[in-house]
Order: sequence, then C-alpha cells, then structure tokens
Amino acid sequence: MVVLLLSAIMGLSIFITLPLIVGRGMRDVTAKFLGAVSVGIIVFLIADVFTDSASILYNNTLAGYGTNAFYDLIFSVSLIAGFLVLYLAETRSKNSGSPYMLSLFIALGIGFQNLTEGLVFGSSYNSIGLVGVTLVILVGFVLQNMTEGFPISAPFIGKVGQKMIPMAILFLVGGLPTIIGGGIGYFYSSSVLDLLFDGLAIGAMFYVILPILRSLFRNSEIEVIRLVYMGSFLGFLLGFLVNLI
Repeated sequence: MVVLLLSAIMGLSIFITLPLIVGRGMRDVTAKFLGAVSVGIIVFLIADVFTDSASILYNNTLAGYGTNAFYDLIFSVSLIAGFLVLYLAETRSKNSGSPYMLSLFIALGIGFQNLTEGLVFGSSYNSIGLVGVTLVILVGFVLQNMTEGFPISAPFIGKVGQKMIPMAILFLVGGLPTIIGGGIGYFYSSSVLDLLFDGLAIGAMFYVILPILRSLFRNSEIEVIRLVYMGSFLGFLLGFLVNLI
C-alpha cells in the first residue's frame, strides 16, 4: 500500500502544471518559446530513458560495451513500435492536426517513460525499503514529473477556452502509468520489461517532437526561430538540472 501511495505522489505530481496552462492566453511569441522549452524537456527525457536502457544493454562482454542479442531485439522492436504506432495513428486520423490529438501522443510517450520510472521505484522499495536511497528516487521523480506536465500541455499554450476535464484526462494518461509501474515493480522486476517500455517511450517521444517543431517553425520570422532554438536548449538544461537533484 505504501509503495502505491508514494507512486501516486510521483505520478500525480504531473498535475501541478495543469492550472498554469488551462484558460490562460498569451502572446504568440511567448507561446512558441514555451513550446520550444517543452521540446528541450522531451529531448532530455529521451536521453535520460536511454541511459537506463544502456545500463542493461551494454553490460555483457567487451569491458561493458558488448550487448546481449536478445536484449537488443527487445529494445529495437519496441523502439520501432513506439514510433510507428504514433506515426500510423496520426497519418490515418482525421483529427491529426488537433491540439488534443498531439497532446495525447505526447502523453502516451511520457506515460511509457513514467511506467519505467514506476518499475524502478517499486523495485528499489521492495529491495531496500523506505530509506534514504528510495527517498532520493522519490523526490527526483516528483520533480521530473512536474516538468513532464509541461510538454503535454504544449499544444494548448497560448490558446484560450480549453476545458479542464479533457486536459486532466490527458495528464492522467501521462501520470497514471507511474502508479501501475510502482505496483508491478514491487512484486516483479525484469530487465525485459524495462527495455520494452523504455523502447516504446523513446520511439513515441521522438515522434512527438516532430509535429511540435513543425508548428513552432510554421510562419515564423527569423527572430522567432532563434527564440525557438534558445527555448529548446533551456528546456534541455532544465531537465538536466532537475535530474541532478
């Protein structure tokens, strides 16, 4: 019960971003800058997730640089699936350009990533209990999840009139897998599961960067494009600094 409660705190901390976005209008330039920050955060999350996968993939032979063919296959297939599922979903959807559809894709990618975080937390709690290391993991994941709400809301930044309930559902898609992963990780730990969901998360998050960038660069002047560059870097830096805590 305790691990589920703590996992819920981690996962639902993503909702802290929600009140900052819903119902708020802002200048187009500001909206694009904040959207670029969300791109930087997603890029960092991709790097962060792959770091976890690399510790499993590259530990077999050749002084830690060799890989296991079975693990390679699991990760590669899930990576391709994470990308292709969203690609096919968008290309075949009549509402592919809508903010809600894009936000759903982002939430799914972050949800896969949070599922692996929950697995890590549940496994650590099961092995060492509620001690310093687990608390550090808890605090770190809470802070990271707070930033993850921002990419989900990125398609709505600068728009007014969006409704709270649909937005809350999208945030739940991103945060709920943390609780599920915490429960599974407490009872069962598997490198195959970690690689499976890491691959899905990376493939999905890589895909959602593309439509966000497409919208940021559309009809943008050179000054705005430069602002997008800077916002993307600051978003990556923000993810890095939060992950240091």
